[in-house]
Amino acid sequence: MTIAIDDDLWSAIGDPTRRRMLDLLLAEGNATATSLSEQLPVTRQAVAKHLGVLDRVGLVHVTPAGREMRYRVDEAQLARAVAQLSTVGATWDARLRRIKRIAEAIQRKQDNPKTN
Repeated sequence: MTIAIDDDLWSAIGDPTRRRMLDLLLAEGNATATSLSEQLPVTRQAVAKHLGVLDRVGLVHVTPAGREMRYRVDEAQLARAVAQLSTVGATWDARLRRIKRIAEAIQRKQDNPKTN
């Protein structure tokens, strides 16, 4: 099974502040930019910009709550990201196994020059 890798999604997840925000949202269920900024070393305005990025890639949904906006993680999109990460990991594991086999073959030839 091949899963297309979404570069925009991974660019959004690649930022440590956004990953921390996702962690907080997963722990709390939902939050506002103000409540998140109280738990992060960035301003409320920076949090709002980060949430905008997460919203654009579908990792969070926003719901108006009075004068505030409440954000929650989109579990389906997060599961999609996890599946992509798993696919990338498996691909790299296979590459590393091939490199190891090649390196071991080279080493065997160097250790046993008479068999070349």
